[in-house]
Amino acid sequence: MGLFSKIKAGLKKTRDSISSSIESMLRSFSSIDQELFEELEELLIMGDVGVATAEKICQICKQQVKEKGIKNPEEIYGLLQQIVADMLRGGQELELNTSPSVILVIGVNGVGKTTTIGKLAARLKKDGKRVILAAADTFRAAAIEQLEVWAQRSQCELIRQKEGSDPASVVFDAIAAAKARKADVVICDTAGRLHNKKNLMDELAKINRIINRELPDASKEVLLVLDAATGQNAVNQAREFKAVAEISGIVLTKLDGTAKGGVVLAIRDDLKMPVKFIGVGEQLDDLQPFDPDEFAKALFDREDS
Repeated sequence: MGLFSKIKAGLKKTRDSISSSIESMLRSFSSIDQELFEELEELLIMGDVGVATAEKICQICKQQVKEKGIKNPEEIYGLLQQIVADMLRGGQELELNTSPSVILVIGVNGVGKTTTIGKLAARLKKDGKRVILAAADTFRAAAIEQLEVWAQRSQCELIRQKEGSDPASVVFDAIAAAKARKADVVICDTAGRLHNKKNLMDELAKINRIINRELPDASKEVLLVLDAATGQNAVNQAREFKAVAEISGIVLTKLDGTAKGGVVLAIRDDLKMPVKFIGVGEQLDDLQPFDPDEFAKALFDREDS
């Protein structure tokens, strides 16, 4: 299956929910009026796009309809695809310009954080990079064991300590290993305890101090993993994490199992966070770099999946 086919298949539930509803609604109108835009806004909100982002999309759409002299309601469908692509564009590339570079991966338990790390490690390894994984979620033995499985699967080295160890100490060891073994990327798993913000903030600050001290000039990505199936709760999680960490990008998982893929727009537009990867399946290669144009094209594709 090609890249576009994977994304298209992964967005089927979202497309059936949002795009099909919008297309049916547009066909029910013989002319473009305020009622049409009100219904469009309502459908976007129901599709987990978010109130503010839905309003913005409708405003841009209304303006373009006027500027281009569009009279046929069905032409709005094509406009929406371009508006969505433009809104999502910017910042989606992973910036790993030094050897080693560091990727900190954060997110609450259960969103697919460890699986994402494994798939990302496999992708980077395939690109010819030497990757070291740091099991810095030391509060759950299961997290360390799960990361060990992914390290074996992706054929990457794992740095670990016993359960309950200091997470920053694990990161320190991983950086030392990366320097000694001339690794290209260190990917650090971290604990996902959002309910205690102070502890999380202190822990991330300590890890960041270690990174800045040991690799002062290294490229660093802080990726927040969110479960698309949680819809607006994912937006709330992103808002909470943004308050305690300098997030450089989002990884949105489980898009293939939900109709709430519209949340991508709320995250990008409302929170100004770029989406860098999306998960569209269970296979090792189902973590895909986010492409705004391909995403919008797949979301508004008229052909059956």
